[in-house]
Amino acid sequence: MLKEISALIQKEVLLEWRQRYALGGMFLYVVTTVFICFLSFKNVIDTNAWNALFWIIVLFASVNASAKSFLQESKGRLLYYYTICSPQSFILSKIIYNAVLMLILSITCFSFYSLFMGNIVENLPLFFLIILLGSVGISSLLTMISAIASKANNNFTIMAILAFPIIMPILITIIKLSQNAIDGTDFSYNLKYFSVLFSLDVIVAILSYLLFPYLWKD
Repeated sequence: MLKEISALIQKEVLLEWRQRYALGGMFLYVVTTVFICFLSFKNVIDTNAWNALFWIIVLFASVNASAKSFLQESKGRLLYYYTICSPQSFILSKIIYNAVLMLILSITCFSFYSLFMGNIVENLPLFFLIILLGSVGISSLLTMISAIASKANNNFTIMAILAFPIIMPILITIIKLSQNAIDGTDFSYNLKYFSVLFSLDVIVAILSYLLFPYLWKD
């Protein structure tokens, strides 16, 4: 399975490199959105708005990044994958790749956000840990939703409708943790929130691992 996952991830990287315009478009979206926020607020922004705008940008960037996981796959290509690898390896490779891509986008967003809007985060290690766990959870969820939407004639609208109510628990937990990191609270105080976020990540990953084979057969 590890060899299959490694080969599939290499395939994703190769395809992404061949379609550099799509990857460049995602980074351009992040940078331009941050710059528009800078022009709108001129550094006059409270901590709640700073936190909310950051995760809004990251969320929409991650939706665009994860949506193409299955929406860009043709039926013929999926049939070919069906003959050479297991469904578990396929979905895990998609989740890992999207998690890494979203992590890079999130760090890029934070870098430009700090440059233009100022860095108000008091506890940076805690904030980067939130970005890591949030990237894994959101990418796992959006990847599975993308797989479901691909069975409905690649309907992006269905993906948006399905993702919104399911992603709310993860978003609420992330926003709460981020606000605590901005305020500089200690890690021990946020342990219960991290337990919730980590549990949600594990649940989403396990459900994707168990349920995707049924979509795969279809």
